[in-house]
Amino acid sequence: MVLSKMLKSKAKKIQLVTYFHADSHISDQFREIRENIRFLRDKNKNAIFLITSPENGEGKSTTAANLAVSMAQQKEKVLLIDANLRAPSLHTIFKVPNQSGLSNLLKGISNIDESIYPTDVHHLDILTSGPEVFNPTEILGGQMMTDLLKELGSMYDVILIDAPSVLKTTETRVLANQCQGVILLLQKGKTEMDKAVKTKRLLDLAHANLIGVILNDK
Repeated sequence: MVLSKMLKSKAKKIQLVTYFHADSHISDQFREIRENIRFLRDKNKNAIFLITSPENGEGKSTTAANLAVSMAQQKEKVLLIDANLRAPSLHTIFKVPNQSGLSNLLKGISNIDESIYPTDVHHLDILTSGPEVFNPTEILGGQMMTDLLKELGSMYDVILIDAPSVLKTTETRVLANQCQGVILLLQKGKTEMDKAVKTKRLLDLAHANLIGVILNDK
């Protein structure tokens, strides 16, 4: 299912379009994606969704950030997690600290209250990546991550995970089947068809529930 096709906009250079230009055409498209996801949600499960792409530089972090803002604007309590422990970016988009975050939690050296930051967007919190680690696959694939998602799932209406690209790392594959659904971002003119197909195959092998694709026309 194609959740939406993101069209070009004069506002696209601003990363948080849904916040600074809520009346823009791009913001309308994020609202469309938000509503499509709402229809696909299983009310009996924690609403945890992972956003990824075949390779780097296809706009998934910006997409995750804007989708989180759009969901929070509906007064849902939203948590955005930066699970890209190798090359995090959400702390720069939201201009929050990254001294403590996901990696600290999974190492057991900080608690949730110390690691989750409120944003300027009402109802939206962010769990940044935290300090760099040398074994992200082992950390994200461990029992502590499973337990953390279960605990956070009881605290928020929706959790969005900004995950690394599928073809460049293995972390996303160990996270994918812990989520209610996976959203795949493809960039028009950049994502090659064979890489998109390979990504889909790897997600299937990881028993991920691919609920839709966003076509990004940057």
